[in-house]
Amino acid sequence: MGETRKASRYIVPVAVAGVAAATIGLVPALAAAGDPDLPEITAQQLIEKIAASDTQTLSGTFRISTDLGLPLEGLTSGLGGLAGGMGGGAGGGASVDPAERLTQLVSGSHTLRVAADGPDRQRLTLLDGSDEYSLIHNGDDVWAYDSSSKEVFHEKAPADARDGHDGPKDEELPGTPKQLADEVLKAAGDTTSITVDGTAKVAGRDAYQLVIKPKQSGSTVESIKIAVDAASGTPLKFTLASVEGGKPVVDAGFTKVDFSKPAASEFTFKTPAGAKVTEGGAEKEAGEKGDPFGGALPGGLEDAFGGFGPGLGSDKGGVNVIGEGWTTIAKIDSGVPVAGNDEAPKEFQGLLDSLGDKVTGPFGSGTLFKTKIVNALLTDDGKVYVGAVTKDALVAAANAGK
Repeated sequence: MGETRKASRYIVPVAVAGVAAATIGLVPALAAAGDPDLPEITAQQLIEKIAASDTQTLSGTFRISTDLGLPLEGLTSGLGGLAGGMGGGAGGGASVDPAERLTQLVSGSHTLRVAADGPDRQRLTLLDGSDEYSLIHNGDDVWAYDSSSKEVFHEKAPADARDGHDGPKDEELPGTPKQLADEVLKAAGDTTSITVDGTAKVAGRDAYQLVIKPKQSGSTVESIKIAVDAASGTPLKFTLASVEGGKPVVDAGFTKVDFSKPAASEFTFKTPAGAKVTEGGAEKEAGEKGDPFGGALPGGLEDAFGGFGPGLGSDKGGVNVIGEGWTTIAKIDSGVPVAGNDEAPKEFQGLLDSLGDKVTGPFGSGTLFKTKIVNALLTDDGKVYVGAVTKDALVAAANAGK
């Protein structure tokens, strides 16, 4: 289930929490009048209400929509050329392994059904038309089932789950508003404005609207809104907006929710007759053999993304932190020049060209990779500048560090 927890972290827009400050500075604000009519509350009080929330049981349906602004056409053509040039390109259907399957939540819109009964039992079902993908944790066992391929994935739950630690409760329901809210609140600092801005109805529940905004210029984050259940303090909806405007980068919220205990049958799984079963240990070993990075991002990128992604918590060095708060930039010196590198396949340069824009300055030249939130500048001499900041901020950092 350790791989499952890794996969769940991809749902959160990478580096939003990692590039913000670590302490909380709150701006008290009273809830504006709205519908429903709730008692006034300060931001400090609402934060405390979230922290005190201990929702152990729930079931419901929620929608998650993500729009990172990735250059999908360039990515598809670039990866196709790279795979072809390196002898790859083998086809294959979607994996039943949760570590791979749940990464699809980083793009598009998806509907999920969830159920939880304490730290030992959770179920998540990803709906895709008439097909379903279910992930079930029940005690010592973790099961995943893909109804379209009739494939089953099974492995033993990790020791922290079997010992009743809170990992599964907090992490096994990827992309839930509570997860997203927790990460943002950890990251907020005195460079941040946190206010209460009215009330709302979410999934039929009365909720307060918590609004988080950077005080600094140069951040790609416009605002983060968290709808908090007025009765339980449980986050019901999470919205992350970019300064670029348009659709939210992440819009995740319950459409139905019930905090009563789900039926035990929700967490019972029986392997369908004739289904192919893959044991997690064997699949993990095969995956590690084919992973050039050994499960960790190269060159300290793990640290640059604030711990989101493979190799969480690694001690790899090589990262220099520039600035603070929402405009923090991570500088990584890979030591491998991009320009004039004869060892890299020519298709690799084609991939860079299809995904990024060429930029120049006193630092030299490089390629800028953009999303609505996280941007990265790869210089031709092998340095990487990455953060939830604008292009100008990255170029300025590169110029200063030339």
